[in-house]
Amino acid sequence: MRAVFFGTPEFAVPSLNALAEVAHVVAVICQPDKPAGRSLATIASPVKRRAMELGLPALQPNKLRTGEFAAWLRAQNVDVALVVAYGRILPKDVLLAPRLGCLNVHASLLPKLRGAAPITWAIVRGERETGITLMQMDEGMDTGDIIEQYPTPITGHETAGELSSRLAAMGAQATLALLPKYVLGELSATPQSESLATLAPMLKKGDGRIDFGKPAQAVHNHVRGMMPWPGAFTAVRGRMLKVHATRVTDVPSARASAVATPGTVVLADKSRVVVACETQAIELVRVQFAGKKAMAAGDWFVGRGVAEGDRLQS
Repeated sequence: MRAVFFGTPEFAVPSLNALAEVAHVVAVICQPDKPAGRSLATIASPVKRRAMELGLPALQPNKLRTGEFAAWLRAQNVDVALVVAYGRILPKDVLLAPRLGCLNVHASLLPKLRGAAPITWAIVRGERETGITLMQMDEGMDTGDIIEQYPTPITGHETAGELSSRLAAMGAQATLALLPKYVLGELSATPQSESLATLAPMLKKGDGRIDFGKPAQAVHNHVRGMMPWPGAFTAVRGRMLKVHATRVTDVPSARASAVATPGTVVLADKSRVVVACETQAIELVRVQFAGKKAMAAGDWFVGRGVAEGDRLQS
């Protein structure tokens, strides 16, 4: 089996490893290198670095719609292309260039959560189950026919980063188990039900802002879903505060009358900091001010950074 791999972030690396086990990988296609970190130094993506470790050619085309890239791909005489979090929509001539087209490993149970950030939005929206879908690609956004799905539960304290690692491993397992069968013509595909489709749009930094006017469980889901990027944040005493971890709790009964509005700190001592929400309350477990190290919420109180009655802004 001859194949080409499209992918860019860490999530795609396990699937690249799996593809290299079952196919002759002609080339790895990833996004151009971008500046990152405070120094804005240009660094290679995780997929490019792994391709180099495997001794595979890594290509980073700036344009895919000129026809040149599709012509190059047709000339490679590959059976199939595997696409995992590449980061760009492939044009029709590229999708048709491999003999059997392009397959995509998508991190949701399609047609739910089509789009760029299915893992984050699954957690933020309180989904109890997600999974991996192997699908045939078409010109739409994750609209192609489904070959197979692997479901998995979402645990109550799992962050997007933790769930991403699990789903990446599942994507690799799907590649190992299904891709050879697909190339041999042993698998069929089923159209998606448009009536069940939901969207998972690309994340923006502002999506991390916490709304304490929602129920505590929704706030907890939001914090988990935004970890590690863009990160959940609020503001207190005029300073931005990142919230790394939370847990749902009840408003202490002795302080229930103090809950004037959501976002009010109703309990702050060296053991915990509790903030009122629309219903119940949220305990802030780990927080971080900009430019500072993350710390336990109790240490935040000990350092006189927060007190009962403070308001956290939504």
